[in-house]
Amino acid sequence: MQWVLQEFEDTAKLARALDRAGVPYSFHKVVPFVGELQPEPEIADPSAVVLFGSYTLWRFAEKKGLFPGVFRLRPYVEEKAWQPYLLNGPGARFLTVRDIPAQLEDDRRAWFLRPVSDSKEIAGKVLSTGDIHDIVSKVLAMPEEDIPGGALRPETQMMLCPPARIQKEWRIWVVSERVVTWSLYVEGRRVVYRHEIDEDALAFAEQMIAANPNYATAYVMDVCRTDDGLRLLETNCLNAAGFYAADLSRLVHAIEGLGRGDQA
Repeated sequence: MQWVLQEFEDTAKLARALDRAGVPYSFHKVVPFVGELQPEPEIADPSAVVLFGSYTLWRFAEKKGLFPGVFRLRPYVEEKAWQPYLLNGPGARFLTVRDIPAQLEDDRRAWFLRPVSDSKEIAGKVLSTGDIHDIVSKVLAMPEEDIPGGALRPETQMMLCPPARIQKEWRIWVVSERVVTWSLYVEGRRVVYRHEIDEDALAFAEQMIAANPNYATAYVMDVCRTDDGLRLLETNCLNAAGFYAADLSRLVHAIEGLGRGDQA
């Protein structure tokens, strides 16, 4: 497999794992929002290339016909098998950016906000309605032709959910419907990166994978422990997700084991 990496701190960790495995890779800069690479990599076999870095790399992978390339995902909130287990399922509202001013009252209530699609226009976060309206007003004030690719647009569908109290959060890497590595990344109010996972959280993740087969060739799943038990927080594109304290040697081995021509 040929590994094409955007040059930044997180992929430097991945490069060290690739060095240990004797797997070739190259570093590149990414043109913001466009996804073009500088310098452009020399592709030996388009059916055996994987890219890691910003989400916009999918544009380059698609343009060049690279596989597995970037593992793109369907919106996790629309997966019926997972809906009963979602942290942000109950009480969720779905509004386009354009509809928010008229349909979301500016009452200073807190909401967890994120785009429905896994497109990274904005990171999921808890915001007051006032802050949400400020973000939306800036988007709607711009002529649509001036909005850069990869940014929020008036037609972007957003999910708004009541916040929940989270005790722990884990990121789990899934390849070919198997858990290959994991990392704790939140404990209480602290951001902590440790290569550990509670046994019941790992079993819950495996249950979620089995409940929704063929979701994607590879992805990351974030699960959390709340006062009401374990919940599925979200899924993210494996190629663009932070590594935290994952065992990257195991991830490299799993990706290398994919058959040639496997598509996302």
